Formats: sequence, C-alpha cells, structure tokens
Amino acid sequence: MSRWRPPAPRSTAIITREGFEQLKRELDHLWHALRPEVVKALAAAAAEGDRSENAEYTYRKKQLGEIDRRVRYLSKRIPSLKVAQGAPADRETVFFGAVIELENAASGDMLRYRIVGPDETDARRGWISIDSPLAKAVMKKKLDDEFEAELPGGRTRFVITAVDYE
Repeated sequence: MSRWRPPAPRSTAIITREGFEQLKRELDHLWHALRPEVVKALAAAAAEGDRSENAEYTYRKKQLGEIDRRVRYLSKRIPSLKVAQGAPADRETVFFGAVIELENAASGDMLRYRIVGPDETDARRGWISIDSPLAKAVMKKKLDDEFEAELPGGRTRFVITAVDYE
C-alpha cells in the first residue's frame, strides 16, 4: 500500500473585510514581533554550548520552524484572497457573509450560523466555512425554504427562518 494521498481540494479564496485585516495583523505580528523574539532566544540557547542535549535550543528551533511555516502560508494566501464587498441586493437569499437561522425539521432545534471564508471559521462563534457541507447546501436558498444537507451525522432537513447581513 502506498503512502500517496491525493492533494486536498483547494479552499475557496474569499474572505470578509474583518477576516482579511485579521490575517494581515497576524502576519505582521509573526514577522515583526514574535519571530525576532524567538530568533534572539534561539541565539542565546545556541551560545550555551552543546546543542545535542540543549532542550531550549531544540524547542526554539521547532518554534521558529512553525512561525516560518505560518508566515510562508500567509504570505502566499493573503494576495490570493478576494475580499467580499457589501451585502447583496436580494437580502432574503443566502450568499457569502449571511447570518442565517435554521430550524432542524426533525428536532425543532434552532441554529445560528454566519457563512465566512475558510480562513476565518470559528465554531465557538458559529462561523462556518463556505466550503462546509451545510453552507454548500444552503447557498442561494431563500427565507422559509426547506433543504437537506449531508452532514457527518447523516442527512438532515432544515428550514431557513432568518437571513441577515451584518
């Protein structure tokens, strides 16, 4: 059996203005604040002598690699992102950036989500990626429409009870 895996599908390159600014702030913080601090600590650890048994040196080297990987990713990702501008003309239809309220048709549970780009998803805040199965299923549906989504827990039926754009 080979260890080859097909490449992951490319994520959608769209983002909200707030998400874009947050990524730029993260890149700036990593490059101008955190990285110089770690490089200085790495140099101090390297000056202590034997690097083979120097846990501080090993830790800082690993930390610097993680920072550089994230900086490299953000440096490539930020220019490729398209910032979504404003709300659509039809405010009762679900598009990118919508805050939606859904009712689970089977259980009656009410759910609230905001559809955002893959770089700004946050489960605690109810922000789901535009690439998620639920977001793909609800896209271009209108207020009071009923639809089905193939979720990890199985096929689920929902009703759109509210659509809003912040």
